[in-house]
Amino acid sequence: MERKQFSVWMGKPYPLGATWDGEGVNFALFSENAERVELCIFDDRGRHEIERIDLREQTDQVWHCYLPEARPGLLYGYRVYGPYQPQLGHRFNPNKLLLDPYARDIRGALRWSDIQFGYRIGHKKEDMSFDRRNSAAGMPKCRVIDSAFTWGDDRAPKIPAHESVIYELHVKGFTARHPDVPPELRGTYAGLATAPVIDHFKRLGITAVELMPVHAFVDDRRLVQRNLRNYWGYNSIGFFAPDSRYSSTGRIDEFKTMVKTLHSAGIEVILDVVYNHTAEGNHLGPTLSFRGIDNAAYYRLLADNRSYYRDYTGCGNTLNMMHPRVLQLIMDSLRYWVQEMHVDGFRFDLASALARELHEVDRLGAFFDIIHQDPVLSQVKLIAEPWDLGEGGYQVGNFPIGWMEWNGKFRDAVRAYWKGDGGLIGELAYRLTGSSDLYESGGRRPFASVNFVTSHDGFTLHDLVSYNRKHNRANLEENADGESNNLSWNSGAEGATDDPEIRALRMQRKRNFLATLLLSQGVPMLLAGDELGRTQKGNNNAYCQDNKLSWINWNLSDEDRQLYDFVCRLMALRNRHPVFHRRQFFQGRPIMGLQAKDITWLHPEGHEMTEAAWRHEHARCLGMYLCGQALEERDERGKKLVDDNYLLLLNAHHDAVMFHIPDQLPGSQWQLLIDTAASGAVQESLSFRPGEAFPLRARSMALLLQLDTAADPASKHGS
Repeated sequence: MERKQFSVWMGKPYPLGATWDGEGVNFALFSENAERVELCIFDDRGRHEIERIDLREQTDQVWHCYLPEARPGLLYGYRVYGPYQPQLGHRFNPNKLLLDPYARDIRGALRWSDIQFGYRIGHKKEDMSFDRRNSAAGMPKCRVIDSAFTWGDDRAPKIPAHESVIYELHVKGFTARHPDVPPELRGTYAGLATAPVIDHFKRLGITAVELMPVHAFVDDRRLVQRNLRNYWGYNSIGFFAPDSRYSSTGRIDEFKTMVKTLHSAGIEVILDVVYNHTAEGNHLGPTLSFRGIDNAAYYRLLADNRSYYRDYTGCGNTLNMMHPRVLQLIMDSLRYWVQEMHVDGFRFDLASALARELHEVDRLGAFFDIIHQDPVLSQVKLIAEPWDLGEGGYQVGNFPIGWMEWNGKFRDAVRAYWKGDGGLIGELAYRLTGSSDLYESGGRRPFASVNFVTSHDGFTLHDLVSYNRKHNRANLEENADGESNNLSWNSGAEGATDDPEIRALRMQRKRNFLATLLLSQGVPMLLAGDELGRTQKGNNNAYCQDNKLSWINWNLSDEDRQLYDFVCRLMALRNRHPVFHRRQFFQGRPIMGLQAKDITWLHPEGHEMTEAAWRHEHARCLGMYLCGQALEERDERGKKLVDDNYLLLLNAHHDAVMFHIPDQLPGSQWQLLIDTAASGAVQESLSFRPGEAFPLRARSMALLLQLDTAADPASKHGS
């Protein structure tokens, strides 16, 4: 085999990874417990190892060298030598090619075989021994990149948190079936930057796309063996590399161009990131990167038997945030995506796992302290999924100032209320107004709450109103996977039906959920496709379904188009009026110079709610008066905001309610804007006077505008 010889210079221990400086490439790899490290160079196709270079220099536990002849495009990996003593936490095996944790680009797919494992798999699990077979042929390779890119005048939109509307989507699934996206661009980063997609975002009125994981990830072996894939991507192996399966060009520039294009349209890019675990799984998992580089440093291990991992994630392992180099890895990754890739924020998967210092969830963990003080990361949007699978892991409301949270309590309360459960109006009131019970005492604002009814994990909105039970047989796990308590109701038939009454009820209930989401205080998050009636046919855990079951269907029915139009008009109303996205919590007290409080809770009889009414077990109807004239907030230039006054009426009962328009509120005429029980959903002609009874139909909600002091409807807010 022809071998190319590289000159080897000393190099530097920083920055970690492979760094092209215009003349050569510096390589640096951290390993605290390694005894020897080899840099492996491959041919242009990654098939043949053409040279191994011994990294003889070690500085502060970083092994490094500099290759003056190396250029961008070079493919490489590592072999790391050290003890194979699992009981002590060490799993070094130089026969296994390892990915650089700091690789900016990873090429090729993992080809699964027993060779990817550091031990020899026998007929019994306990029959294991050190595996000496070379894994390189089946491993992807790291690729040196030239990071130069012409960003021009690209600027982060910096949408204020309280004005944000987040749209959660999957890069591939969003455009894989889009008829107006060129076929070669469907399912790619470039596809998200095409004009039809941008037009959809703009008309919808969202301010940010939240991309499901795009860090390089691995398809689980058990899924590949079943001809399935890890579609969602929560199985990261490279925290700096955008996954190449979503690239139409194979170039890192494609991701950057997508970000730049979205920024030009005023849309932020938020990444869903998975720093809590890696794709290497538990003690029986493969040796792909971290495990072979320094298992004892990178992973949380059991103190009494370091052969095993602490698993707070349900994925087999947990990254060791207590180690300073692991903390550095995550911080370097986050800064890279902000500074080099220009993203605008992050949603942290199972974020409670990042807070665990010893075993307890520590609200003031080192990770949060460091981010709070970081001049780069403290300025972007930080969103926590505030739970993990360990004891005490449910931490909704407990994250520090500066963090937003997926509010699972909003989801559960709104689902249960519109399902018809009783005794919920008190909790619903908190959720509608930004969840002050969760966030106010800690000094946080309503926009700390990221409100959602559906997300990638669980039923779509259409399925939420169409199924009582999960239907996950396609996952080949005997329907045992996925959440069983979905707080869903099928509206009278399980799954698809031609019954016109059931279909009409489902449409009405979808409008209820969407209106509740978009008219609540906090930051709404809409699951991509919910505005189009997307269904997964009752599968509430479609993580492995990389097919039409998960991809958005753009062939819309008349019902789908009506729903889309409704969401667009509702979103425009929300975005135009600050009373629906306040920066401060309601005070519930009279405002000086006005006849009304900033918020008033109303009984269907037209008077204010009493303590007894709040406690009524069977109460399912509630009114909320929002006084836009009492905002007591100012815009970025210090100008006082004044908005319209609205009356929001909700009825989750199976019977209609005659809701009396209160006569103690200012104003003499109310115009109906939204009635979710109407097929068109939006009305513009009906008006009501104080004392009149509004026919609030069963399982519906309505929004009315006070006409006497209404601001110019074309204006975002009054003078």
